[in-house]
Amino acid sequence: MNFLTQALTYLTTASNWFGPVGLGARVLEHLEYTAAAVVVSALIAIPVGMIVGHTGRGTLVVVSLVNALRALPTLGVLLLAVLLWGLGLVPPIVALMLLGIPPLLAGTYAGIAAVDRTVVDAARSMGMTELRVLLRVEVPNALPLIVGGLRTATLQVVATATVAAYASLGGLGRYLIDGIKVRQFHIALVGALMVALLALILDGVLAFAVWASAPGTGRLRRSPHVQASISAEPSPNVDP
Repeated sequence: MNFLTQALTYLTTASNWFGPVGLGARVLEHLEYTAAAVVVSALIAIPVGMIVGHTGRGTLVVVSLVNALRALPTLGVLLLAVLLWGLGLVPPIVALMLLGIPPLLAGTYAGIAAVDRTVVDAARSMGMTELRVLLRVEVPNALPLIVGGLRTATLQVVATATVAAYASLGGLGRYLIDGIKVRQFHIALVGALMVALLALILDGVLAFAVWASAPGTGRLRRSPHVQASISAEPSPNVDP
């Protein structure tokens, strides 16, 4: 309990939030690493998942790849990347990217593959090209699962981005490593609490995104204000 009291005191002290090594700067660094890794993962995983889900080819390869990447130890990948490219931003981004690809790839593939085939066939019978079927029909219907994969990837990456400190970078991992190194365990607890809080905030935001992306609800297109104004307008087909 003494560690917890000291950690809460540290968090509630305003001076600890400012400066180049303050909590505010460390949180921003942590978010930068997370965003960079998730964006790179999405640029790789989402197009591959869309193609495989649309064509139905390469399913076994995708499943094998997802399982193989999930089995990789992030810290081991980081240390290998440091040996290959040295200290800096590249090693942690590579390690975190490999952590973010599996849920994004699995979510995108599952979402596209789960779209009702009758809807897809109807779109093709209307003369849509395969690209338009994918982008105009399959992706909108698969959006909740795609965003769900993004949610899982983001949470895994933000919780693991502390490994960036092993590559002499910043982020909230500095509190964990430096606190344990100098035996100030309340500092390490500060880092753990901040990572947990950051993960909860991001989870709430992305959970709302999953809810808003549900097809057929119109949640992404209309705000309550717009809906109210539309419902207030008289119908042109009603006789006075």
